[in-house]
Amino acid sequence: MTGRRRAPGFWWTAPDRPAPAARLLAPLGKLYAAATARRLARGAGGPALAPGVPVICVGNLVAGGAGKTPAVIALAGRLAARGVAVHILSRGYGGRLAGPVRVDAGRHSAAEVGDEPLLLSAFAPVWVARDRRAGAQAAVAAGARAILMDDGFQDPALAKDLSIVVVAAARGFGNGRCIPAGPLREPVAAGLARADFVLTIGEEADQDRFGALWGHALPCPRLTARLAPVPTGLDWRGARVLAFAGIADPERFFATLRALGAEVVRGVALDDHQPLPPALLARLREEARRAGAGLVTTEKDAARLPPAERGTIPVLPVRLEPGAWPALDARLAALGL
Repeated sequence: MTGRRRAPGFWWTAPDRPAPAARLLAPLGKLYAAATARRLARGAGGPALAPGVPVICVGNLVAGGAGKTPAVIALAGRLAARGVAVHILSRGYGGRLAGPVRVDAGRHSAAEVGDEPLLLSAFAPVWVARDRRAGAQAAVAAGARAILMDDGFQDPALAKDLSIVVVAAARGFGNGRCIPAGPLREPVAAGLARADFVLTIGEEADQDRFGALWGHALPCPRLTARLAPVPTGLDWRGARVLAFAGIADPERFFATLRALGAEVVRGVALDDHQPLPPALLARLREEARRAGAGLVTTEKDAARLPPAERGTIPVLPVRLEPGAWPALDARLAALGL
C-alpha cells in the first residue's frame, strides 16, 4: 500500500512537552525552516506573478491535511454567491499531469489530476498546474475573475491578495516544531506573519483548546468553522459499516459516522491519497461481508475509485459550516469581490 504516509504520533504532543524524538530531531527541523525561509526570500525564479485578478490562497503551516478542501469549497460558494467567476488552482497532488489543464471529471481520473481537484471540480472550474504561474494565466484567459489557490502558501510564484491559513483545531500546530521534529512546514510566527486570517476548523471544545494553546500566537484575525455531514437520505442509525478512509485524519471520519449512530465494525485508516486498486477493494468487500457490514468511504476516497466501482460504495460527504465571517466579507469587498 502506497500513498502519503500518516504523520508520526509525536508530532501532535503538546508544545510544552515535546517527545524525545522531537528534541532529537530539532536541529534538522531548524534546517528545514531555514530552507523554507530561503526559498520564500529567493522567489520562484523571478518576481511573483500578479495575474491581473485577485488571488486568494487557502494554505496551512502543517504537513498533510487541515481541512483545506472543505474550506476551498466553502469559499468558492461564497464567491459564486457574490456573482464572482472564481476558478480554483491546484498542483494536483497524486496526479501525473503537469498541466496547465482544466479538470474534466468526465474525462480525467484521480491518477491523472489528483483526487482533490476531481472533487473540487463539482463546485468551480479547476486548473491543475505544477507551474502555478502558468495555471493562473490559463485560468484568467478562460474567464476567471478571481483565483482560489488550493495550497501554495509556501510557494512564492504568485502574488497573493489574501492568504488564509487553515488549522484543524483539534491538532493545532502540533508540537510547534518543523519537519521532521514536528508537523510544521515553517515556524508559526514566520508563517502567520504573512497570513491575513487563520481559519480553525473543529467543534467547540477543540476551538477552545486551540485558543488556550495558540491564541497568544495569532497576529491576524481568527475565523472559526466546523465540519458537518451532508444529509444524503441515508439513515446511518444502527447501520453496521466497515469504513475506510485515505485522508489526513481518518479517525475524524470514523467518529462522524459513530456520531450519526452507525456501528463502525472496523475503521480502515489508509495512507493519505492512497490508490484504491481492485485487489484492495475486493479484500475490503470480503471483510465487510464476513462482518455483516456495508462499506462506506469519504468523498475524496470515492474520487480515487476505479470507474467500475464508482457509485457502488456509499459516501458520507461533509461541508464546512462557517461561523460569523464579517471581517472576511469586508476584505473580499475591498478586493472588489
